Amino acid sequence: MEKAKESAAASAVSTGLRGVIAASSSIGDVNGEKGELIYQGLNIHDLATKSTFEEVVFLLWNGRLPKRPELDELKKNLAASYKLPDEIVELIKGMYARVPANAEPMDALRTVVSAMAMFDEESRDLSRGASIRVATRLTARFPTIVAAIDRARKDLDLVEPNPNLNIATNFLYMLTGKMPDEFDAHVMDVALILQADHELNASTFTARVVAGTLADMYSCVTAALGALSGPLHGGANTAVMKMLLEIGSLERVESFVKDALATKKKIMGFGHAVYRTEDPRATHLRRFSKAMGERKGDTKWYEMTARIEELMKSAKGLLPNVDAYSASTYYMMGIPLDLYTPIFAISRISGWTAHILEQYADNKLIRPRAEYVGPRDVPYVPIDER
Repeated sequence: MEKAKESAAASAVSTGLRGVIAASSSIGDVNGEKGELIYQGLNIHDLATKSTFEEVVFLLWNGRLPKRPELDELKKNLAASYKLPDEIVELIKGMYARVPANAEPMDALRTVVSAMAMFDEESRDLSRGASIRVATRLTARFPTIVAAIDRARKDLDLVEPNPNLNIATNFLYMLTGKMPDEFDAHVMDVALILQADHELNASTFTARVVAGTLADMYSCVTAALGALSGPLHGGANTAVMKMLLEIGSLERVESFVKDALATKKKIMGFGHAVYRTEDPRATHLRRFSKAMGERKGDTKWYEMTARIEELMKSAKGLLPNVDAYSASTYYMMGIPLDLYTPIFAISRISGWTAHILEQYADNKLIRPRAEYVGPRDVPYVPIDER
């Protein structure tokens, strides 16, 4: 009887793998009931207010905060890897000499990351040391690639990375060709911290599945980028900003939300598959959206998002997630809407590589089963008799 129960439990289907424990990990944890997010045991609120993205990268890869010499060494190695191989620069320029200007940056990012494997002699060395070096190159070069993609499609000269700048500041510098102000650079740094890891989300799980085959890290990350590009994963903050632009003014928010709810249209940026309380990342981005609006002299986008938050909480009991306020924050920084998901990738590459490293260290091929619901014992009919 007990074996029968165990067999039945094992064969039960969990749509979307909801609630299924698919891996043991020490990297990050999401407590949806309490609204908590931790990286290697450290609360996201502490990291967002006290840490830097580079320090978080070390934490995710090594399971602890770095000592100063260790952090200095990581920063030096990252800075030394900012620059892209000449062949990759030519690839980016060549793509935008041939593809439509409105081609998705995520498509270009995925293509470039895949191509980089051919210019990395350590790409297929899965030892811990080599994998850390590959992870360092990927983390360092994602911002350079995204900035280069944006400038190439605008027919602007690419901006060489500055090895004296941290990742967040360097990205904004390469994107605009101008040194960003201190506040914008700080906001970007914290945004990268907030999105660095989120346990077994779709893209991270994808990366681990590919890593489970002992594929190289570039293949794992390319697959993760494919998962992130889907609108139900990485594109939500772009959808939020498009919604805000469609609404246009604070006065139109209430009627828009009521109409959307009446017609069962999804309001992006609210509710989450895991969190039952406020997404802790939204706490910081709400603050940044407000402060950014005040600094730029236009609080409209923050006020509109805050009003939508009130209405969604009242009508549906839904709270803002990470996308709700990141949308207006990025918009007021002058970042193009279709770069929001690539920026997500600039952050999440740290978490992806951490999970790939963890998978390599204690690997088992990830091979779930499917519940077969098709017909059985179907006779084969020769083609002329069909």
